[in-house]
Amino acid sequence: MLKIATRPAPPAAVQALREAGHPALLARLYAARGVGGAGELRSRLAELEPYAPMKNVEAAAARLADALARGERLLVVADYDADGATACAVAVAGLRALGAAVDYLVPNRFDYGYGLSPEIVRLAAERRPDLLVTVDNGIAAHAGVEEARRLGMEVVVTDHHLPGDTLPEALIVNPNQPGCPFPSKHLAGVGVMFYVLTALRAELRRRGAFSGRAEPNLAELLDLVALGTVADVVRLDANNRLLVAQGLARMRRGLARPGIDALFRAAGREPARAGVYDLGFVLGPRLNAAGRLTDMSLGIECLLAPDAGTALGLARELDRLNRERREIEADMQGQALALLEGIAVAEGYSLALYEPGWHQGVVGLLASRLKERHHRPTLVFADGGDGLIKGSGRSIPGLHLRDALDLVDRHHPGLILKFGGHAAAAGLSLREADFPRFKESFEAVSRELLTPAHLERVIETDGELAAAECTLDNAQALAAAVWGQGFPPPAFHGEFALEHQRLVGEKHLKLKLHGGGISAQAMLFNHDAPLPERIQAVYRLEVNEYNGTRSLQLTLEHWAPKP
Repeated sequence: MLKIATRPAPPAAVQALREAGHPALLARLYAARGVGGAGELRSRLAELEPYAPMKNVEAAAARLADALARGERLLVVADYDADGATACAVAVAGLRALGAAVDYLVPNRFDYGYGLSPEIVRLAAERRPDLLVTVDNGIAAHAGVEEARRLGMEVVVTDHHLPGDTLPEALIVNPNQPGCPFPSKHLAGVGVMFYVLTALRAELRRRGAFSGRAEPNLAELLDLVALGTVADVVRLDANNRLLVAQGLARMRRGLARPGIDALFRAAGREPARAGVYDLGFVLGPRLNAAGRLTDMSLGIECLLAPDAGTALGLARELDRLNRERREIEADMQGQALALLEGIAVAEGYSLALYEPGWHQGVVGLLASRLKERHHRPTLVFADGGDGLIKGSGRSIPGLHLRDALDLVDRHHPGLILKFGGHAAAAGLSLREADFPRFKESFEAVSRELLTPAHLERVIETDGELAAAECTLDNAQALAAAVWGQGFPPPAFHGEFALEHQRLVGEKHLKLKLHGGGISAQAMLFNHDAPLPERIQAVYRLEVNEYNGTRSLQLTLEHWAPKP
C-alpha cells in the first residue's frame, strides 16, 4: 500500500484564483501550495521585490561604484556548485557590462574546500586585486576576511546561507543576516548578486555614469539567475518563481546566452521548450559535474563564452564529465548497497557510510539516493587525505541536518572538525578514526529529534484527477508553470487496470492504463519487471513529444499492487 496524503486546497483561495481568471485545475494546485490570491503569482519583471530593503545593498553598490570610478581591480571569489558558478557568471558579466575591471577565482573543492578561506585569500592576493567580491559564500568566512584585511584587500560578501552567531568584519549583503527586512529570504546566491547589480546600476545612474551611453540591460542575466536558483534547490517563493519564469521566457524566445544554449544542445534538448525540469535535471547536473570531478572554472567559462562555437565545445566537455559522474555514482551506489546487506536499516533512525575509495565530489549525490531509498537522514564520507574524511549529508522532513550536526558537536566537542549547511543538506569533516564514534552519536541525535512517524514515507499528492481534467491542454499548462522546491510539481493518484504493457529501451515500461474514467498512455522509467493487472499509482501529467507530435502521457512516480 502507498501511504498517500492529499494536499488541502482552501476553498476561499481556490475561489479567489478562479475569479482572477486562473483555470480550475491550476487554481486548485496553486491554492494547495499556499497561494491565497493572484498577487502571489506575479510574473512581470516590474513586479520583482525592490532591492532597497536588502540590508547593505546600497552601501555595497556605492563601494562598487567607487571602485569603478577609481579603476580598481575586482576579483570575484565563487563557490564550486551550480549556484556559485551562475552567481560568478552574473557577477563577472554584469560588472563588466557596468564598466568594471573584474576577474574571478573559484576554489578547487579537493585542494581548498569551500568558501573564502585564508588559503584562497592568499591565492587571490597573487592577482593583486583591490576588492574581493564573494558570491554564494562568505557569511562564515571570519578567518578569510581577516586575512584579506591583513593583505590590504577589502571584501564585499554576497551570500544567502544562514549566518552563525557572529559575522565577519566585511560589507555583507545577505537577506538572511540579522536585521535584514528584505521579504524574500530564499534567494539563491545568484539572486543576491543580481540584486547587488541592480542596486549598482541605480547608483551609477544617480552619478551620471550613463550620460551619452545606453544603460546595460540586466534582464539579459536572468537566464543565469533562473538556472542557479533552480539548481540550488532553494524554496521557490513568489519572488524566486518570478525570477525563474523570466529566465525561462528568455530561453524559450531564443535569447539565452551562448553557454546556456550550448548546454541545451549538448544534452539534446530544445531551449524553445525549456522548463524547470531542464534547469534542475539537465543543465544543472552538467554544470555541477565540473565542480564535482575537476574544476568549476570549466563551467563558468561555458556560461561566459562569447560565441556559440566556443560555448558548444565547453558544453560537450561538461556533458562528457556528467556521463563520467553518472558512472562513478552508479559504482558507488552498488558498493553502498553491498555494505548495507545484512544491516537492519529499518531499525535505525539514520545512515552513515564511509568507504575510502569513494569520490569526494559524488558523496552528496549518493547520500541523496540512499536517503530517497531508505527515508533516513543519510551521511556519506570519502577519504579526505591526512587522516581525515569528508562527508556530505541529506535529510528528511523532521530533522534539520545542520542543527543535528550542531547537537552532535555540543554533545561531543571536537568530534566534528568542521561542518555547515542547512535543513536538507550539510557537509562536514572528521578524523577517520572517529567515524565509528560519530556514527553512533549521529544515530543517538537522530533518535532524539525524530519519531517513528517521521520515518514513515508519506507521499503528498494533489488528489485524484477527474477524467475531464486529464487532457493535453492541462499537461501543457502544467509544463509551462514554475514548480520546484517548496512549490512541488503536481502529482496525482488513482487506481488503474493495465490494458497492456511492454518493455522499451531495455529498462522502461510503456503502459496503457484505465481507471476512474481515465484511459491514457503511461511510462514507468527504470523498471523492467511486469506490473500486476491492477495497481495504485502516483503519477504526473506530462506532454510526450515524438516525431513532432505532442500527446498526453502519465508518468508513474510510485506504484503498488491494488489490494
